Amino acid sequence: MSKGTGVLESTYGALPFREGDYLVIHRGILHRYRFDLNAEQPKLVTFESRGHVRWPKRYRNEFGQLIEGAPYSERDIRRPTFVEAVDEMGDFPILVKQYDGINEIMLDHHPLDVVGWDGYFYPWAFNINDFEPIVGRVHQPPPVHQTFQGDGFVVCSFCPRPYDFHPEAVPAPYNHSNVDSDEVLYYASSEFMSRKGIEFGSITHHPDGIPHGPHPGRAEASIGAKYTDELAVMMDSFRPLKVAKAAIAIEDPEYHKSWLQGQHAQFNPPTS
Repeated sequence: MSKGTGVLESTYGALPFREGDYLVIHRGILHRYRFDLNAEQPKLVTFESRGHVRWPKRYRNEFGQLIEGAPYSERDIRRPTFVEAVDEMGDFPILVKQYDGINEIMLDHHPLDVVGWDGYFYPWAFNINDFEPIVGRVHQPPPVHQTFQGDGFVVCSFCPRPYDFHPEAVPAPYNHSNVDSDEVLYYASSEFMSRKGIEFGSITHHPDGIPHGPHPGRAEASIGAKYTDELAVMMDSFRPLKVAKAAIAIEDPEYHKSWLQGQHAQFNPPTS
């Protein structure tokens, strides 16, 4: 959630959300978003998974508990607060996504009529500002930013943090290619250490095997820098991604030129 506030309503209760929240909604959970109309225009980036989203295995001990060296703790997890059941009759449409299709089901009673529940299956929230970055004397590779793992993909958080503190460190990442994954980055701020030609709300897609290291001049500009205020979410998919036709209308055709010295591409999101 990059902009806006509201409440996620489900049969498990109410889960307030705010700017910077990750909402993890497991498959089969009936839910709807209630946005605060008095707040900023909501803006979300959504990742759908056919498997379970979970904490990375290396952050957990053999009993499933988050270890002290993890960049967050169980205290950072927010779960729904139970509310009174809605006892109401009428026509209530529900949209159910199955595979690639949407089905509509009509109920004769309000779906949020649960009077109680128990267990550990419920939607939950985690705020990106509660992610504690892992830093070091020299440049840390992208896995230190990993926040979630799924079946066939990972999600990473790039947060404000001190730069590498070795006196000869070059904080910007080295030239690299993702040889096993497609990379999608959503920029929740206009600053990103290795990029130019992006702004708040930009999305970049770098297919596997294609070099996408720092833009010209960004490595040199990072030398001596002490801190970054960047905020971005990255999803790496270990299966090739396909770009939907709807995305072509907002594509920046000049983005690839931003790797040329002296060129500066600018992403212009649609106004409607």
